[in-house]
Amino acid sequence: MLARARYFIPALLIYAATLGTPPSDALRFQSQYMHVELAPDQPAFTSLSVDSLGKGKLSANPLKPPDKREAVYQIRRVGPLFEYRAVAASSAAPPAWSFQFLPRQIRMISHYNAANPPPSFVLDFNPHLNHATLLGIINQDSSVQLPALLHLPDLGTFRITTNVTQAALGYDAYRYPQPQQADDFVRVTFPAATADRPEVEYTLDVVAIYPSSAERAGDPRFDGFRRDWLNIFQLNPRARVLANHAASDPVAFTVFEYSSVALRTPPLAPGLTALDMLRQTLGRYLSGMKGYGMAGYGPHTPYDFANTYPSLLIAAAEYFQGSKDQAWIEKNYPALKDWTAKMLAMDVDGDGLIEYPLSGNYNSWPQKLDLRPSNWWDTIGFGHEDAYSNALAYHALIDMQEVARAAHQEDDAQLYAARAEKLRSVYFKTFYDPETGVLAGWKSADGQLHDYYFTFVNSAAIVYGLVPKDKAGPIMDRMLTKMKEVGYTHFEYGLPGNLIPIRHGDYVDYNPRYGGPAKEDGSDGFQVYENGGATACYAYFTLQALYRLGWHKDADAMLFPMLAGFEKGGFQGFGPNGMTYDWKAWDGTPHGYEGLLVDGYQALLAVLSR
Repeated sequence: MLARARYFIPALLIYAATLGTPPSDALRFQSQYMHVELAPDQPAFTSLSVDSLGKGKLSANPLKPPDKREAVYQIRRVGPLFEYRAVAASSAAPPAWSFQFLPRQIRMISHYNAANPPPSFVLDFNPHLNHATLLGIINQDSSVQLPALLHLPDLGTFRITTNVTQAALGYDAYRYPQPQQADDFVRVTFPAATADRPEVEYTLDVVAIYPSSAERAGDPRFDGFRRDWLNIFQLNPRARVLANHAASDPVAFTVFEYSSVALRTPPLAPGLTALDMLRQTLGRYLSGMKGYGMAGYGPHTPYDFANTYPSLLIAAAEYFQGSKDQAWIEKNYPALKDWTAKMLAMDVDGDGLIEYPLSGNYNSWPQKLDLRPSNWWDTIGFGHEDAYSNALAYHALIDMQEVARAAHQEDDAQLYAARAEKLRSVYFKTFYDPETGVLAGWKSADGQLHDYYFTFVNSAAIVYGLVPKDKAGPIMDRMLTKMKEVGYTHFEYGLPGNLIPIRHGDYVDYNPRYGGPAKEDGSDGFQVYENGGATACYAYFTLQALYRLGWHKDADAMLFPMLAGFEKGGFQGFGPNGMTYDWKAWDGTPHGYEGLLVDGYQALLAVLSR
């Protein structure tokens, strides 16, 4: 049973009667860490917000109104408890649900009554207000084992534990196609007590999970870092993998982003780590599941993207680095070797670089979208030899040497080392554009360089060690100079992927909604979505490259406005134009569609490089 005497009850819950139905204005609780309002007629919350940092940031209520139930319940206050009983139940019967609130904790207890079996307790979130997610080990029926985390991006986190063994919460999420967006949901279900489990207790503790540092402690400039560190982890219940968000696509070529953050994430709960979720995600791909970026997943993808297998291999290597899970490596090494072979087979001309089957030639993209290019930036015509995907491939080969040695496959390790060196030896001279002084995005099959001052391409090549040391500084200096020339200063919105417009013949999706230009110079599509739009996605590489060069002042000038944007929730949600803030024009006008895109939160990893 819940203890009833030793807890502080905030003033908002105090009312004249100590027994009976509370007045409506007393059906709420608020501390600096959370705000809760209870329904008067059923076991449900009508409002829930959380601030893991305890700063009273509680104005948002992402809950949908609870569904009406046939059975009617009454609520009454008994000391510190709020108890729900069916109207037909005796007042002496145990309550269907009881709730107790502390400044940083919610305790929920369900009792079984054969005459009036208790209903499940449901939290139904509106993802247009907040992309809530349940994080933990997911079962085949999409339920999530306890302990788990309920994470509300940009707000905070509850750690959920229970008093029963082998317990799991129901979990579902769905994004309807337009125009039914009002019916989108993320749903978490707490099973009620049953005849087999006559009393079930759940405890929700407010927690803040992030890599701590004495240097950052107490510095409000890092509130966005502390609050949003977990935002990159969104578990899709239907695919049972980490995904763009809980109701969005699983994407194979972003798994390395999850691993980079999981590697630095403290334990989530007793017996649960972020690496556990990464292992499950990798396991789904290893078992043959397809995600976006893999041939046959959805329309317009007849080929594996060039960055797909590099991403999966980096993630697998980083899982091993963090977990030291020797049994996992030995079990899965044959499949990892097969992934590596598929990646290396993309070097069809034997020059050391992997090639995408589509040429990337100017004007080679059909006016009607029916093919996607070679990497994450899937509205820009990356093809043939792609500088970004090859940078990831190099990093994957370096990582796979360690994996091969751990699996006692020295011949494979030496092969991967040789192929990595071959790639490195030709990378810079292939992609360096002497006319601009930076790396081009891709070299098409006709031998032409396609250079749009890609911020992520140049910085990823520097971060992964593919740019000679005496060239890295001049390249980043040229990128920063160009950024000033074009007038980009709003780092609170993130960074543009390219600093000048993508010309018409190098764009893939000609829909103006996605930055598709009608003019030959691409200027009419510029700043819309991937055509130069500002985003936190892949900004990590630019920040990391600057810190690696020792250019802390330049990096901090981008990082701190970006952190302020994270703290304000500036990369999540819908704007007045119906588009979302994960992509913005340089004046802040939203042009995204996901609502929340996890890729942007990898930028927080750069904080650890300061």
